[in-house]
Amino acid sequence: MNAVVIGCGRVGANVAHALVAADWDVTVVDRNEDALARLGERWTRPFVVGHAMDVEVLRRARIEEADAVVIATRGDNTNIVVAQLAKQRFDVENVVVRILDPARADFYRQRGMQVVCPTESAIRELSTAVLEADLA
Repeated sequence: MNAVVIGCGRVGANVAHALVAADWDVTVVDRNEDALARLGERWTRPFVVGHAMDVEVLRRARIEEADAVVIATRGDNTNIVVAQLAKQRFDVENVVVRILDPARADFYRQRGMQVVCPTESAIRELSTAVLEADLA
């Protein structure tokens, strides 16, 4: 299986490693070449430097061969645009996008995108922890 991971911050780098551990072929894309350091010295998979909204950068990352694309940059707008490119222009069926803004996450989820919103998860977990705490 082939995957493209867009964004090589803490989340993207760890997702890339998890997919490699599951025997996927993974290409990572980040606009900052220094982000490669987050993958570690033993990273032997492709790393493409460039902005993922650039179709040529996506092609260099072999998006046309991808079974899945994970988009986890810092910017919701970038993530949404790249997710739409992956789905609509490159026909990637399994596209998972991180969106930080809960309202945007819900909007795009209702339109069929596979969305992960860590802000929603944090709100839910923090609220649950407080409400279930024994305050006696």
